[in-house]
Amino acid sequence: MKTLEQVRASLKPYPVEVEFPDIRQWKTSNCGVDYVHSFDSGIPGQHVMIMALTHGNEVSGAIAVDAFLRSGLRPRQGRLSLGFGNVEAYHRFDPQNIDATRYLDEDMNRVWLPSKLDGVQSSVELSRARELRPFVESVDLLLDIHSMHEESAPLMMSGARIKGLKFAATLGVPATVIVDSGHANGRRLRDYDDFNDEASKKNALLIETGQHFSKKSQQVALDVAARFLITTQAVFEEDVAAFLSTEKLEPQRFLQVTDSVVANSMDFNFVEEFRGLELIERAGTVIARDGAQEIVTPYDNCVLVQPSLRHLGPGVTVVRLARLIDISHYHLPSQNSL
Repeated sequence: MKTLEQVRASLKPYPVEVEFPDIRQWKTSNCGVDYVHSFDSGIPGQHVMIMALTHGNEVSGAIAVDAFLRSGLRPRQGRLSLGFGNVEAYHRFDPQNIDATRYLDEDMNRVWLPSKLDGVQSSVELSRARELRPFVESVDLLLDIHSMHEESAPLMMSGARIKGLKFAATLGVPATVIVDSGHANGRRLRDYDDFNDEASKKNALLIETGQHFSKKSQQVALDVAARFLITTQAVFEEDVAAFLSTEKLEPQRFLQVTDSVVANSMDFNFVEEFRGLELIERAGTVIARDGAQEIVTPYDNCVLVQPSLRHLGPGVTVVRLARLIDISHYHLPSQNSL
């Protein structure tokens, strides 16, 4: 049976194209939580937050938050908070083992359940989530910045609620929005508490900016974060103009996740080098094998979402399957025209 190290060694290596900012300068907080900085405009408005490093090796968000802090960005109304999540994992990043510090003890993007946060378990990630929890609960609108194991176009994860889908449409970027309910093995920060309650005005988005260490991913993180702040009216366009991309916006498409493919063994292999958003035209097409079991598409025009074996293990989701949905009946607001 293959080991995870053997699996990773067989996969395409990606160069580290970006510089990792030294975030230790941001440890001392102005709000009582290390590595979180919060600024109140003194004018009524919503509490808007950008979170980076929910996973310790996903550097694009750290680059964006670091850039905003260094720029002296302040809100025009309401409150603006900029934070770094799993800082312990980030500090232990090893360029010779780039996948090892996604987390240290457990995935910090699977612990956001009251039963887990209030429980007796202990881990580096749970301790940090418990520190962040009271602060997160004060946030009205959240952008959680992530990146991906494989080189792929950016994805916006809107969650399963209509309000998240509408929020993503209002933002207008990126071109692909994934409507999904998260993962079976835990709850994401994006789905925590009121963010996942359709009756609440609170809302959250999760952006997957692209491959972890690419220059393109860095540019996407800065652009999407800037547009998020403009859309939420936390800042004016001129406040973040230096971070906006000049590329023309593409029309958005919305994909509904219908199935998750979970590995049963370390003997799981895709039939091709899928990177994400491949459209498989015919139902019943074999896309992978898990030992002797064939994994096939359940319907025509099935789209593969984030296929990757870099964290392969029994019980790990290795790809999700989605179909294009018609969102015209949702009466979505006009897209941001920046």
